[in-house]
Amino acid sequence: MPQIMVLNGDLELQARIRPLAEANDAEWVNVARDLDTWPGAREAARLRIRRDGAHRARKLYSPAVLADDRDRQTLHEMTAHGIQVRIAATPLLQGTVFIDRRTMILTGPAASAPSTHGRRHRTYTMSVEPTLVSGAYALFEAAWETATDLAAFFDSDRPRIDAQAREVLHALGSGMTDMTASRELGMSLRTYRRRVAELLVALGADSRFQAGMRVGELGLTRR
Repeated sequence: MPQIMVLNGDLELQARIRPLAEANDAEWVNVARDLDTWPGAREAARLRIRRDGAHRARKLYSPAVLADDRDRQTLHEMTAHGIQVRIAATPLLQGTVFIDRRTMILTGPAASAPSTHGRRHRTYTMSVEPTLVSGAYALFEAAWETATDLAAFFDSDRPRIDAQAREVLHALGSGMTDMTASRELGMSLRTYRRRVAELLVALGADSRFQAGMRVGELGLTRR
């Protein structure tokens, strides 16, 4: 097999990754900004958990993965079955998978236009070149060491942000003036500023800038 190859579409990816997935003792490392590294990725992870557990699996995600209730449930299911999950402080690439530190698969961006089957075509780059794989894996290890364990994001100290508060957070991050933001959200200027003040307290922030930093750390920016 060539040391670097491009896989055109999901079928080629599945054909290459299926034999690797059948190795029960393989170490799997996943770096992604969401749970759908490729179509069917979350279903494949659940199948592997049910079949033989996942004690040698680690997953590093962007904070945005915490914004969806269904995704949070899936993450809890992963950790309950032995997968180590951590959240990075900054956004990550679409998806990178390491298998036994010998094979690396990079997920490319989806095509701007859907294919004839209605799906957006995606390419994947697969490498077994030792220097390239080991170098990228070292970067993963560095990011992993600075990331936060999933459980830390669900402890009693993490602020609970309701739907309206998320809209206020979005308005703060958009750069709108208070007057424009309050009008967009259908509330009075006084109410909007009160909501902002309440958020600063909930986030433990002394300023709007500090609140923005805290929001990013906690993955609360997605609407």
